[in-house]
Amino acid sequence: MEKRALISVSDKTGIVEFAKELVKHRGYTILSTGGTAKLLAEKGIPVTEVSDYTGFPEMMDGRVKTLHPKIHGGLLALRDNKGHMEMAAKHDIGMIDLVVVNLYPFEATVAKPGCTLEDAIENIDIGGPSMLRSAAKNHRDVTVVCDANDYPAVLEALRVGGEQLLELRRRLALKVYQRTSAYDAAIANYLNGKYNGGELPETLNIGLPVAQKLRYGENPHQKAALYGDFKKFFAQIHGKELSYNNIIDISAAAELIAEFDKPTLAILKHTNPCGVASCDNLVEAWNQAFETDKQAPFGGIIVANREIGADLAKEISGIFSEVIIAPSFSDEAIEIFTKKKNLRLMVSSYSRRASMQYKSVIGGLLAQDSDSVEELKANMKVVTKRQPTEEEWRALLFGWKVVKHVKSNAIVYAGCERTLGVGAGQMSRVDSSQIAVWKAGHAELPLKGSVIASDAFFPFADGLVAAAEAGATAAIQPGGSVRDEEVIKAADENNMAMVFTGIRHFKH
Repeated sequence: MEKRALISVSDKTGIVEFAKELVKHRGYTILSTGGTAKLLAEKGIPVTEVSDYTGFPEMMDGRVKTLHPKIHGGLLALRDNKGHMEMAAKHDIGMIDLVVVNLYPFEATVAKPGCTLEDAIENIDIGGPSMLRSAAKNHRDVTVVCDANDYPAVLEALRVGGEQLLELRRRLALKVYQRTSAYDAAIANYLNGKYNGGELPETLNIGLPVAQKLRYGENPHQKAALYGDFKKFFAQIHGKELSYNNIIDISAAAELIAEFDKPTLAILKHTNPCGVASCDNLVEAWNQAFETDKQAPFGGIIVANREIGADLAKEISGIFSEVIIAPSFSDEAIEIFTKKKNLRLMVSSYSRRASMQYKSVIGGLLAQDSDSVEELKANMKVVTKRQPTEEEWRALLFGWKVVKHVKSNAIVYAGCERTLGVGAGQMSRVDSSQIAVWKAGHAELPLKGSVIASDAFFPFADGLVAAAEAGATAAIQPGGSVRDEEVIKAADENNMAMVFTGIRHFKH
């Protein structure tokens, strides 16, 4: 029986060599369309145009070309079903045993600056997904290929045949449905943004390719993988393979450092910042950030928003770190860091951007906009009798940028563009404040003249009074408590300046 392959690809990588092998060594005849047929013919590969095979011309600017019974009948017919085969013979439908299709580049098209809605619509593939799905449904009899990386494995399985070919067909069919699902998700998400006014979609479609298989998840007994375009923003240039926990920490570090324009360095542990400072240079910023907490950084994450040079590398290399992240590293810094073979060095191109955030829950996913709201000093309200001094304002705004990246309940004591004490993730705000005060005391950093930032309102005056007793002279918080007046009164009684932002920053 004649063996027939249908080849219609947008990405033509490796297709000429693959088609040559099919014809020369596997005895296939080739059906093809448009540009693919033209390329194969130019390379001397015998090819029949689909329009000649079906007797039906391509039309409507190529929108209709493979949607034909001679194509889908040849893909879907069960070879061991007598009725199917009799019907195929009656209507002169030949069997198609191999399909090679990759889809119009919709995702790449809409990612281009200036892409119009018309461009996007014209890059929605119809015939390609239809052929892939038909072939994948009948994978017992049909080999279906949607990824050029699979060409070598397909040629080998066709050579061997038998169970090896059937097993490959199963895997390739699964891959097809994963690809078409992701393709449809990309289209749905794009159109949701265009037609749904930016509202959350009625159906959440997430189609992300695997970017990296991980050794394990949060713990060694948990399987894990990284999906999506994380590697578009982060490139590893040295060190051990990233772990599940490393990736979570890197993401948290990048979100934090993106808040700052001035040279800034942050140290994080378990996604919580344990020291942050903005200075004229990164070495000074490192010294102040590290001074906040000299114990927690052991095995932590260090992130900077400027190139890390040799001077800073010498300072940092004195402690054990899991990951160091920066926009770039000098050659001298790389030479210093690479002496530690396990230290992971990451070059980051991430900048703050609006995006969706997802969190798994029992039976589903939670989705929300990212916490990237722009906050201006002009929109904040001083609610106390005393206005903050200029130096207090600088400390308040700095502390407010940091506290939104600390797990709730979150308290940050800050000086002028540096952290002094951080309290994270406690059951009460007073507990978090006490931990922050204890941390500052342990680091021998005086809190007299400091400011306090709270990610949510003070439910009672006691938290603010405790901050005043610790030495804080100003506070920044969202406001909104039923006891706001009581808290404001306590601030006035302690000669504190207090600012309400009107925006809460819970981070669960």
